[in-house]
Amino acid sequence: MPPTLASLVQHSALRLAVLTGQDRLDTDVRWAHASELADPTPYLDGGELLLVTALKLDAEDPEEMRAYVQRLTEKGVVGLGFAAGVNYEKVPDAIVEACREAGLPLLEVPRRTPFIAISKAVSAAIAAEQYRAVTAGFEAQREMTRAALSQEGPAALLTKLASEVAGWAALYDASGAMVATAPAWAVRRASRFVADAERLRDRPAPASAVVSGSDSGDDRVELQSVGSGRRAKAVLAVGTAAPLGTAERYAVHSAIALLTLTMERSRALQEAEQRLGAAVMRMLLSGESDHARAVAGALYGGLLDAPMRVLVAEPAAGSTTRGRGSANGHAAVNGDGPAGGGTTVAAGAGGAPGGNLPVVTVTETSAVPVPVPEGIAEDLPGPLEQLADLVETAAARNGEAVLVVPDGSRLVVLAADGGAAVAACAQYAAACADAAESSGSGGAHQSGGAASASDDALVIGVSAPAGLAAATVAFKQADQALSVARRRGAPLVEHEDVAAGSVLPLLADDAVRAFADGLLRSLRDHDANGRGDLVASLRAWLSRHGQWDAAAADLGVHRHTLRYRMRRVEEILGRSLDDPDVRMELWLALKATG
Repeated sequence: MPPTLASLVQHSALRLAVLTGQDRLDTDVRWAHASELADPTPYLDGGELLLVTALKLDAEDPEEMRAYVQRLTEKGVVGLGFAAGVNYEKVPDAIVEACREAGLPLLEVPRRTPFIAISKAVSAAIAAEQYRAVTAGFEAQREMTRAALSQEGPAALLTKLASEVAGWAALYDASGAMVATAPAWAVRRASRFVADAERLRDRPAPASAVVSGSDSGDDRVELQSVGSGRRAKAVLAVGTAAPLGTAERYAVHSAIALLTLTMERSRALQEAEQRLGAAVMRMLLSGESDHARAVAGALYGGLLDAPMRVLVAEPAAGSTTRGRGSANGHAAVNGDGPAGGGTTVAAGAGGAPGGNLPVVTVTETSAVPVPVPEGIAEDLPGPLEQLADLVETAAARNGEAVLVVPDGSRLVVLAADGGAAVAACAQYAAACADAAESSGSGGAHQSGGAASASDDALVIGVSAPAGLAAATVAFKQADQALSVARRRGAPLVEHEDVAAGSVLPLLADDAVRAFADGLLRSLRDHDANGRGDLVASLRAWLSRHGQWDAAAADLGVHRHTLRYRMRRVEEILGRSLDDPDVRMELWLALKATG
């Protein structure tokens, strides 16, 4: 217990007598200080027991004593000790009455009790309380360590922490969802602070905040970030009826350290998972499915034994910024990639919520394009980092394995078909679409096809479900679906949607239009000089599959006139219309240019 006025009065060696304020003796004493100044308040901090002999005070003047006592109470002095038998044989009535009116406890200090004895008693009591708090903190740390190492893990740790602080505790993961609460009755109360936990998670770690004070008649709720990286891996909430004391603060700090240790995998385990995940991904994309399955073992075996999907995501507003190594954002590790032919691959295995995506270097070469990441998840653009956190958190919460691969400014995910990781991507895309709609962005621009969503939006391409042997095909499908999503301004496109739709929307690409304009330019120049209508005649003839009479009827000309025009088309283009490839290119060029 911290020292109080009552404990000093009960100290037999001090022989203090209570003259006023008997009902306030349970007040804590932060220090004992002697001062003979008429106004010592500039040198006080509040919470002191002030000791005086009234050497420079007229202790028998009622008005002066009222003003003196008022200054002390306004400063926060908790008690006044007056030395009897030094300057005054007994405590003057004026100061007794002033203290009684102000409700300030007044203690009579006998002549044989030196002020230093009172100061030592206060100091010893404070030291004993600090020692008790530290001892209790170490004991709580031992108990919580045992709880953290138990089968229940963080849930058992929170139960112990709630007991130590005589309140409740809750843990929120990187996505803001509650993952554990103790005691059970605190679930509803903890749910009120989900938004506060999300805001704290987005601040640079370490971070803390008091989001509800006990003076408001409710719990005092304090939030603490958990994790050793730049972004919090989780947020711990502690609710108590009063501000945390020293022992309780030790318990909270111990809980944060233990939660961080349980969420941050050991370096040896990280390196092992890095090597394993990189090897599995490299073998899959190289077509070595049997070897990939053998290497995956139990860690990724569940992912490879069932149908899987490949997802590729990139920021909608920055879709022109791609990975390094080649024009399409990948490096062919057959000698055409970075110097040395090495490939960097990051892999996460559904570990702790929001865990960092490890990065390793693989020096073997392959002719298959493999993503070339430029950093871990925390170095990704904001939306991709959020998506990586959501995917890994969803997979961990549902016991799924997942491979997450940063690829420059893109993110590649290998996840179980129909699993929580794929659902998390779909939910994130839906949220992007809702945000774009509410902001009035309206999807894609007609010119250029780039999405007009905000900088925080993503476009995601999803492959069709694939087996272990078709991982390379699935990656290509996801990349193709991403290209379509980028052109359409859609947040997410599945390969099944691309395969079931029309090829014509794909002609909106700038490169296709440029090709079409170049192919038809000589015909349009011919028509512009008033020497015929070759473009319209070509369109009519192609639309009628080369049927002369039907096409001529559509144009309102004789079929011989149409034959002449088609010969002119061949002469100008230098290509034969008997070639089906030529007819196909011309028809697509007409469609692309309207």
